[in-house]
Amino acid sequence: MPMILAANANAQGSHVGEWRHPEAWDRPASNIDNAVRLARIAEGGGFDLLFLADGNGVRNMDKPDLFAATSPSDRPGVFEPVTLLSALAMVTRHIGLVATTTTTYDEPYAVARRFASLDHISGGRAGWNLVTTSNPGDALNFSHDAHVARDDRYERAFEFASIVKGLWDSWADDAFPQDKATGRFLDPSRVRALNHVGKHFRVAGPLNAPRPPQGHPVVFSAGQSETGKELSACHADCVFAIEGTIERARVLYADLKGRLAKHGRSRDSLKILSGVTIIVGETAAEAQRLSDELDALVPMPVAVDYLSKMVGTKMQAYPLDGPFPDLSAEHVGPTGIGHAILAKALERKMTVRQAARSILPQMAGNLFQGSAMEVADQMEQWYRQEACDGFMIAAPAVPAGLERFVRLVVPELRRRGLIRERYEGRTLRDNLGLPRPANPHFPAAAHAAE
Repeated sequence: MPMILAANANAQGSHVGEWRHPEAWDRPASNIDNAVRLARIAEGGGFDLLFLADGNGVRNMDKPDLFAATSPSDRPGVFEPVTLLSALAMVTRHIGLVATTTTTYDEPYAVARRFASLDHISGGRAGWNLVTTSNPGDALNFSHDAHVARDDRYERAFEFASIVKGLWDSWADDAFPQDKATGRFLDPSRVRALNHVGKHFRVAGPLNAPRPPQGHPVVFSAGQSETGKELSACHADCVFAIEGTIERARVLYADLKGRLAKHGRSRDSLKILSGVTIIVGETAAEAQRLSDELDALVPMPVAVDYLSKMVGTKMQAYPLDGPFPDLSAEHVGPTGIGHAILAKALERKMTVRQAARSILPQMAGNLFQGSAMEVADQMEQWYRQEACDGFMIAAPAVPAGLERFVRLVVPELRRRGLIRERYEGRTLRDNLGLPRPANPHFPAAAHAAE
């Protein structure tokens, strides 16, 4: 299976200072022209998918410096992602289109319908990133006084995912003959009501959409807690993972793959994509110059605010040039990312200032930097040593950074036989090497459709 390439489609980029860089978009807030160009760059480079993260609130209003400057994970002026991806489906032909939707502040029926529609609109290229919402403030936008407790969020997520998949299986693949001669628009024997009654949801079904072209749109997740990993092993097709070293990434890879058998799944049924920022230049020196330029655009108060946000602790309480504190006994921000930041800072004996600077590119995700050859070497090492099946790539400053990656790194990866020369499959599942799920209620029809 070729290395998987996913493009981070955040309009504000992946580096806290990126939007200020001369090579970055002008006026990126809710700009459809920029989104179209980015999708075309990624598809032209043979990326498997375009990914849009999302949230349901305006964040960091209590941190004036960071709020004014904005950070990649805040997204204060963005499109609703499925709406945007539906538009991008009309100007692309091959690339997968993946968006985040929460299971905590949404309804299974609405999510199932939304992504089934996107799958039909795109001809089988949709993916759903299942999240439980890490930002407590989002709760206040959905008639809650406080964030839903973590255990309840995950319990709800397991039930939610099962319902969504059940709704996607409402209809047999041949349920809509739409035969003008006989007058049969649909076959009443090829539909099934869900009639789900559970702890968190009651959903009758069936879904008012034909079965998606992929059977199920590809399901993504990102949780790296114990419960999050179990959710992925049970329900996800792909996992977005953040680990700062190849050693820890290999441990996580083996852990996730090792959980699949008890769910009746093969190792190849779950793909693991490592989050990485890639800064590439014609030479290593050029890449370093770009990195320095980006870092210089972030004042230290903004960097420390961002660090505080990501680890869930007010880092202003600690000396800038003092050792990074051991916060392992405390709550750590967005769990997987927060723990990755903490582990990296303690292992490398960073100061608070150094830790703040280190997370400016993509929230302490991995950083590959250098010439095309050097970047390809690192990507190949992670891929061949089973640290990941591919990468979620951010390449500041967008669009120039992504164009530079496509021009310099993609040809080198192809020369090494790590990625395909062209799109080979019709759907996102095809291109990721994932089978089309059979419909358990209409097995003969599902088999025929494959």
